[in-house]
Amino acid sequence: MFGWGVKTVSVDALADALAQGKPVLIDVREPSEFSSGHVKGAVNVPLGKLVGRLDKFDPHAETYVICQSGRRSVTAVRFLKGAGFEHAYSVKGGTSAWCGRLVR
Repeated sequence: MFGWGVKTVSVDALADALAQGKPVLIDVREPSEFSSGHVKGAVNVPLGKLVGRLDKFDPHAETYVICQSGRRSVTAVRFLKGAGFEHAYSVKGGTSAWCGRLVR
C-alpha cells in the first residue's frame, strides 16, 4: 500500500482479476487520454466527474481504478473509500505499466 492507506494492486493482479471477469474498472483519465488507448473493459469517468457518477457503480463490487501513472487513481480511490466503496484498489503504475494490449 501507498498513498496514505489506499490499497494498490499491480497490473498483473488487475490482469488476473479481469481474466476472471470479476471487477469493475474505472479509468479516471480525461476522454482524450482514454481514446488514445485504454485497458479493455474500462469505463471512462474523468477524476473531476467521479463525484457525479457514483450512482453508476455498486459500492460493494470489487472496483479497480486506473489512470496514466497511478497518481489520479490514488486520489479517486481515497474518494471512493470515503463514499463507502470498501473494495476499491488503485492500479500501481497505471496504463503506463500495463503490458497488455490497449484498446483504441
